Amino acid sequence: MPVQDREFDTIPVGKLGIIALESSKTLGQRVDNYIVQWRNERENEHKSTIAFSGYQRDSYLLKTCCPRFGSGEAKGIIRESVRGSDVYFLVDVCNHSLTYSVCGQINHMSPDDHYQDLKRLIAAVSGKARRITVIMPFLYESRQHKRSTRESLDCALALQELTNMGVDTILTFDAHDPRVQNAIPLRGFETVQPTYQFIKAMLKNIPDIKFDAEHMMAISPDEGAMSRAVYFANVVGVDVGMFYKRRDYTQIVDGRNPIVAHEFLGADLEGKDVVILDDMISSGESMIDVAKELKRRKAGRIFVASTFGLFTNGLEKFDQAYNDGLIDRVITTNLVYQPEELLTKEYYINADMSKYVALLIDTLNHDDSISELLSPTERIQSILKRYGQR
Repeated sequence: MPVQDREFDTIPVGKLGIIALESSKTLGQRVDNYIVQWRNERENEHKSTIAFSGYQRDSYLLKTCCPRFGSGEAKGIIRESVRGSDVYFLVDVCNHSLTYSVCGQINHMSPDDHYQDLKRLIAAVSGKARRITVIMPFLYESRQHKRSTRESLDCALALQELTNMGVDTILTFDAHDPRVQNAIPLRGFETVQPTYQFIKAMLKNIPDIKFDAEHMMAISPDEGAMSRAVYFANVVGVDVGMFYKRRDYTQIVDGRNPIVAHEFLGADLEGKDVVILDDMISSGESMIDVAKELKRRKAGRIFVASTFGLFTNGLEKFDQAYNDGLIDRVITTNLVYQPEELLTKEYYINADMSKYVALLIDTLNHDDSISELLSPTERIQSILKRYGQR
């Protein structure tokens, strides 16, 4: 039985409300459509009783806005009642496409701006909502997860700030370092891996792909991504390899120590398809350097799978890498903003996460366990069998 078709043993104590900030408007609409469909199809003999009041609705999205004054200051407004509701916030702190005016000048919204808008709306519902859950796919300031000199620990501070404002649970995807949850040890924090969606996207879009040790290898582009590459390799039954970055620690360029060389640790990969797994594509330089090193070692096709495709320096480098035969496909999720230019690229595969987010919200609203959703091993094996890979 599909996960979304299961019967729940509990009923929601608080009626469901979803606040999709402007940054996550598209994802929020898709999530809402799934939940509306499931709840209309779900049969229950008691659904006409008062306990199920508000259970089936045309939409669970709440009307909100964050208008700005001429100075650039803003406020959060909730335009309908949230008293007693189970409220889920969706926010994409990486959506740079949104703008606002400051004294007649146009500013693009930064992660700081999105985070402030989130806090404004949380402040507007605090004390009224039954429970507040924040779904922040790209964890705000998660790249600043540890201190190496006299510097701020912004991610830990943000997590503590949100929980102090009344947030019960924070859901994120593929956190840069999940140990940041130690900042809020007594509150709910889940980091979810999109491995199943990557495999599903590859099976649907690459017909001749073979998930076995003879034809494929999983690659970690650095030591920090090793755990996700090991999990991928174990569930599909392939070997794993790793690159580590030799850096020049005597200088800092663009906020980091420049990479001198990529060194490879792993078995022979000649002729094999390679899947490079990482949490994000930022500028893309590291990914392309790794692809060059893999081709130098006579790798076959190269597929790049990354949870967040930020492409901070544009897509020209990936266009060139594709035209040069370095990279065959790039797979990222729709958890962060995707420019139309990216969606039209021949080499790009979009891993849709909206159904998964809807499942998480629907399950949590029923106060049911999400353990099965957080561990996708069975679903991965099932889809591999369905496509004749086992």
